[in-house]
Amino acid sequence: MSMQTTPIADTTQDLELSERLLAPDGTRQKNPELDPFVADVDAAQLRALHRDMVILRRIDAEGIALQRQGQLGLWAPCNGQEAAQIGTARALDPIDFVFPSYRETGVIYARGAQPGDFVRVWRGEEGAPFDPAEMRVAPLQIIIGAQTLHAVGYAMGIKHEKAPEVAVTYFGDGATSQGDVNEAMVFAASYQAPVVFVCQNNHWAISEPVAVQSQYPIAGRAPGFGIPSLRVDGNDVLACMAAMRWALAHARAGKGPAFIEAVTYRMGPHTTSDDPTRYRDPAELEAWRTRDPIARLEAHLRTAGELDDEQVAAAQADADVMAREMRAACLGMVTREPLAVFDNVYAEPHCGIDRQRDEYAAYISSFEGV
Repeated sequence: MSMQTTPIADTTQDLELSERLLAPDGTRQKNPELDPFVADVDAAQLRALHRDMVILRRIDAEGIALQRQGQLGLWAPCNGQEAAQIGTARALDPIDFVFPSYRETGVIYARGAQPGDFVRVWRGEEGAPFDPAEMRVAPLQIIIGAQTLHAVGYAMGIKHEKAPEVAVTYFGDGATSQGDVNEAMVFAASYQAPVVFVCQNNHWAISEPVAVQSQYPIAGRAPGFGIPSLRVDGNDVLACMAAMRWALAHARAGKGPAFIEAVTYRMGPHTTSDDPTRYRDPAELEAWRTRDPIARLEAHLRTAGELDDEQVAAAQADADVMAREMRAACLGMVTREPLAVFDNVYAEPHCGIDRQRDEYAAYISSFEGV
């Protein structure tokens, strides 16, 4: 797979130098490297991808609203990254196991997450956000880059057992500066582990622009570890699907790890505790609005006569249903009593836990009457 290896001047140039199948205006482009991997994708499948992205954007908007209304402690928006998440996730086989970061709302949606699964962890409720074994998705990882090591360890187990599955891990551009990601690639290459690394380069690691961390394409690092890589337009859902199919085929064939850099853009804040207006040029944001992943696929389908207003409205209606169910699930959750955090820490009674429980109870009581 080819890859651009010259310095990046600006974020919009960054996107133009990535492999793609759909131009920003929706025009289908030929790409000899990617075309074979999506030759079977028809209009019905494209409409399904469009519906997925519409629903994901609505889930994201509802998550932000719930946080602003005090129902969630935090939310990590993924607006603008719908194609990178849906395109790659829909290429996965049900047996593959995913190791996500905290922003992969679209990935867990594609893997079958239920309405309450999107909010449980952000509300701080008891237990995992979903059943990892059932969805074949590890719990959302808040430690930057740690999930890449988990994925490689799991992939080494796959190889040992000669299983047909592939481990897939998602992370952002900022995570590539972490030692964990680089160490994971060392182990993956050394042991030829069947793992796919998916870097969603959304150009901002909180308030740090990607150009400060990497003046050259991030995908260019992988070959240095002996890992083949592909750099795609992350706002092109079809290209993202093709890239993931290429990477999965490579890993599943026993050829070792593969690396995808999906060049996209984070339209909202890093999390709901962030204010991007303090560090981001509004002109850059507006430039990326013209590259919207949903509008791009919609334009392609409408031009081909494969999408009309009624179908668009139906997708939006499905999105609204999901948002209502998500809100209802969130508001219906029962938060356990604060002192219950000490329950089941040890199998047997423990004086240290008893002392901490008493101290915490006294702390809580100190707020009575305030």
